[in-house]
This record gives sequence, C-alpha cells and structure tokens, in this order.
Amino acid sequence: MNIDVRHNEPESRFEATVDGHLCVADYHLAGNVMVMPHTYVPPPVEGRGIAAELVAAALAHAREHKLRVDPRCSYVRTYMRRHPETQALHV
Repeated sequence: MNIDVRHNEPESRFEATVDGHLCVADYHLAGNVMVMPHTYVPPPVEGRGIAAELVAAALAHAREHKLRVDPRCSYVRTYMRRHPETQALHV
C-alpha cells in the first residue's frame, strides 16, 4: 500500500488520508525537541501500517532538521524501541 504522508506544518502534524479517513501523528516543538504526544488512525483503516508510515516520516523530519524526539505517545515509543536506528533521536 502506498501511503502519501504529508507534513502539515501549520497544524503541527504528519497526516495521510486513507479511504477518506484522516490519520495523524501530532507533535509540537519545544526548542530543538519534537514532542510527539498522539498518533491516531481511525478504526476502519487500522492494521495497514499507516501509523508506522506517519511516525517514520516524522522521525525522518526530526533527523533531517537535527531535532531530538520525546515520544510521549505509546505507539511512537514502541516504534522507536523496535527500530534501533531511531534511538539516537530519543531525548
């Protein structure tokens, strides 16, 4: 499945619309730290790897902009634990 993830900077989130459902990974910046408190994928489109794509895009953005990441969302914490290459971003 090809998921088109967009960085919606004015809304401070990474998002994708899948089958008409808005999926998001929210963040806010605290200095050079990207705080990620919430990821949401509506039930009708769960289980397709959408959250992983959103988080991967957010972490790539953090890496590119030399930001650290505070994974307050349990999904983001789990994703980072499962992907050791992201550990250098962790606060």
